[in-house]
Amino acid sequence: MMSPHSSDTPSGPAPFTLSEEKDAFRVGAIVYELGDDCLVILWGGTRLHIGAVGMAQVRPSLRDPQKRAATSSVFTYLGHKEDIVAKAMSEEITRRVGRNTVVAAGIHWDALSDKDITTITTILRGLTDKIVARLSGSSSQA
Repeated sequence: MMSPHSSDTPSGPAPFTLSEEKDAFRVGAIVYELGDDCLVILWGGTRLHIGAVGMAQVRPSLRDPQKRAATSSVFTYLGHKEDIVAKAMSEEITRRVGRNTVVAAGIHWDALSDKDITTITTILRGLTDKIVARLSGSSSQA
C-alpha cells in the first residue's frame, strides 16, 4: 500500500492569482492547473460565497471541426445569478486554451445600476483575457 505522502504522489498544483478592477469594483481569481484541466475560483464584491459552478469541456466546433469549441453545464444555487458568469468564463477559457475548465463563481454587490453591471462585465472580460494569456503561456495545447 502506498503512503499518502509517497514520492510517487504529485506534489499538487501551484495556483496563480489574478485580479482586475475598475472604478469601485474588483474581481479576483485563483487559477489551478490540474494536469490538462483548469479550475478557476472567482470572487468579488461584499460577500465571499459560491453562487454557481460552470464546467466546460473542449470539443471540435460543429461548424468547423478544425476549430475548438466548448460544451458546458452549470449548477446555480437558488437566488444567485453567477450562472451567466460561470458559463461564459468556463466556455471562453476552454475554447481559447483547449482545456476542460471549471469556474466556481461568487460575486455579490447590492443595488447595482446598469452602469455598474457594464463595468463588472468589462472587468470579467479583462480577467478572462488575463487567465487565458497566463494559461496559454504554460499550455502545451494552446
